[in-house]
Amino acid sequence: MPVSGLGLPGSVRACLFDLDGVLTRTATVHMAAWKRTFDEYLAATDPGARPFDQDDYNRYVDGRPRASGVRDFLASRDITLPEGSAGDAPDAATVQGIAARKNVLVLRELDEHGVEVYPGSVRYLRAVKAAGLPTAVVTASANGEQVIAAGGFADLIDARVDGVVAAREKLRGKPEPDTFLAGARALGVDPAHAVVFEDALSGVAAGKAGQFGFVVGVDRVGQAEGLAAAGADVVVTDLAELLGEGA
Repeated sequence: MPVSGLGLPGSVRACLFDLDGVLTRTATVHMAAWKRTFDEYLAATDPGARPFDQDDYNRYVDGRPRASGVRDFLASRDITLPEGSAGDAPDAATVQGIAARKNVLVLRELDEHGVEVYPGSVRYLRAVKAAGLPTAVVTASANGEQVIAAGGFADLIDARVDGVVAAREKLRGKPEPDTFLAGARALGVDPAHAVVFEDALSGVAAGKAGQFGFVVGVDRVGQAEGLAAAGADVVVTDLAELLGEGA
């Protein structure tokens, strides 16, 4: 299939996909885990506090490294906690402890229910590979390898930049462009000739900041205007739309 059949500019030579919310439905799992984590913390420290909601998720957490999400959300509620360390227990009252608690809940959910993929995204991935374009997954998740394997599309991904890689290479998280730029390097392409697919406001901003040739916003939660404002060149509700078909 020619690149034009992918709904992309003819200059595109590689595709970089966010994972949660773009290729897999695990964004809902992450939202539920974050909500339980923060609501339990807020209830224990300030019983009258407003619960964590979808807007909080979109603004402060979605697409960001776990610890950054904790810091940014708590800062929005004028809460400051000690940073702690990466080995903190999930019940520790530290940034790292809360991040660990969230990851425990996510892994439990994935273990119990597995990973659900978006069918339209898998069809799009196959079309991209048929067109001869290399692909990368760029995700803040430290569980990227496991999620890709569980989703059954590892054979369609040529490179992976996840939370483990970001920590090892000291890459700043989204909305900074570092991880997407690392993905482009891994595929051997200039950012100007690569396209970013993102459902998070922070991820779209990262694609824009990295001066990528094209940024596709994927609207899963009714934030099309926000994605466009963050820098998306086009916004779709499912990648299948780029193939000229329904989800």
